[in-house]
Amino acid sequence: GYQGYQGYQGYQGYQGYLQLAGYAVYHHTQATLVGCWAHARRKFHEAKIAQGKKPSGKADMVLSTIQKLYRIETQIKSLPIAERYRLRQEKSLPILDKFKQWLYTSEQQVLPKTKLGEAILHSLNQRGKLIAYKHHGQLNIDNNRTERCIKPFVIGRKNWLFSQTAKGAHASAVLYSVIETAKANSIIPFDYLIHVLSEIHQPDIDIDTLLPWNVSLD
Repeated sequence: GYQGYQGYQGYQGYQGYLQLAGYAVYHHTQATLVGCWAHARRKFHEAKIAQGKKPSGKADMVLSTIQKLYRIETQIKSLPIAERYRLRQEKSLPILDKFKQWLYTSEQQVLPKTKLGEAILHSLNQRGKLIAYKHHGQLNIDNNRTERCIKPFVIGRKNWLFSQTAKGAHASAVLYSVIETAKANSIIPFDYLIHVLSEIHQPDIDIDTLLPWNVSLD
């Protein structure tokens, strides 16, 4: 959609890490893409539900494997970045390697048009991105934090008529980006907006000084 395209345009030239759930429009950026295990897990959960009362050994095995990865993240989340990286190499990497081999084997055993087959194919296609979080201790196993931030927007967007135009969608995306960035920098959005509106009219104002990470309202 339009906002996805705008997001893609905004990341042109960016060469850091970018975590996402597999949206293809971002695959042409120069960023290092990091996948989301929450989305991979959801597909295997859907496969388990689709099997109904039938045995779901493969789906259950994958869900158990992903649970182990999340358990490690819970154990290391409060540790320094370097220690998180070290423990991922020690504890998570063997699980990831074993899961990779399971995917290749299971791809030959499961019909591709089934929910389980689709879940396996998704993980295979995203495998490089799914394991990318192990490369840096500051990365996360999923992008649930971002999902939580945009949830109010996703729920309410159908009620906001101005988002039916390209300009309205762009304005909405800018506003939400500003608000969520303020939150990420531990600033109350209302106080931040008051500060920006009171300063931005100054003729010699440097816009960079108004960015959330450069503002202190204590």
